[in-house]
Amino acid sequence: MHLPALTRRRLLASTALAWGIAATGMAQAADRTIHIVVPFGAGAVQDTVLRAFSNELGQALQASIVIENKPGAGGTLGTQGVARAKPDGNTLVMAAASHHFTGHMYPKLGFHPVNDFEPVALVASSGYVIAAPAGKERTLAQWVAAAKASPTPWNYASAGNGSASHLGMASFLAQAKIEQQHIPYKSTGDAVRELLAGRVHGVTAATTGLIAFKDDPRVQLLAYTGPKRSPFLPDLPTVAESGFPGFQFDTWYGLLAPAGTPAAEVAKINAAVNKVMADPVVQERVRKLGAEAATDTPAGFKALLAKDWVTAGNVVRVSGARVE
Repeated sequence: MHLPALTRRRLLASTALAWGIAATGMAQAADRTIHIVVPFGAGAVQDTVLRAFSNELGQALQASIVIENKPGAGGTLGTQGVARAKPDGNTLVMAAASHHFTGHMYPKLGFHPVNDFEPVALVASSGYVIAAPAGKERTLAQWVAAAKASPTPWNYASAGNGSASHLGMASFLAQAKIEQQHIPYKSTGDAVRELLAGRVHGVTAATTGLIAFKDDPRVQLLAYTGPKRSPFLPDLPTVAESGFPGFQFDTWYGLLAPAGTPAAEVAKINAAVNKVMADPVVQERVRKLGAEAATDTPAGFKALLAKDWVTAGNVVRVSGARVE
């Protein structure tokens, strides 16, 4: 189609202006980079949950989100780095219940799990599943009976010393009155792979870490640790239904910033997270992982963390878990 010269010039000018505006917008988005540290390896529960909404969060904040996996020492190495980072809202940690457990288990942490962080945003919650390699033990009661009858102690894998997968199993074993050798790894994914290979006798992992294997012939899901059956695994009995009344174990996932991060910056990120987690597409994405999207205000999240700090101390005490 032939256009008059004046029309062509106007079209080129308007196109150039549009590209200029778009480029300016991209430059503004690129001007800010937010680093979110996952203190466990790739494939860890925090890692998969974070990646389920990180793109949308970056768009909501007009920022580039960089996910950094920094595993080690039950999640304390990566978390310590965030505690010491500049409190400007550009460095966060994707934390979970294990954040508090480590504070009660490591005598010489380089940070305080409560005092050195600002609660930014609650993201999701999940229960846990106790699983074993496929075998004769089809129920949790059978698994416990076989472990007690074994002439040699059984073992179990976890995402690391002080991780929720460590404390979840340790606290259950304490209630069941059996001892097993704890073998820590760097992520839930690593622990589950050991289970699939039949090199460990059991694992307790967030539903997120095991739901993909619910129909895998190599795995036997034994029980769910929540107060009622999981909506994702409705045929799986709870631990209480399996003959161990009163046992319950679950976790939260959320973003924390270094202490001293300005309240306005915390509020901005909180609002962006809440907006993203309200998106049905994101909610379904998180649900497919076996978790439920959850949101709260910074103040509400802070109250949850304060309560959870006390609960975590009791769980560590009752479980008898310790870092060698």
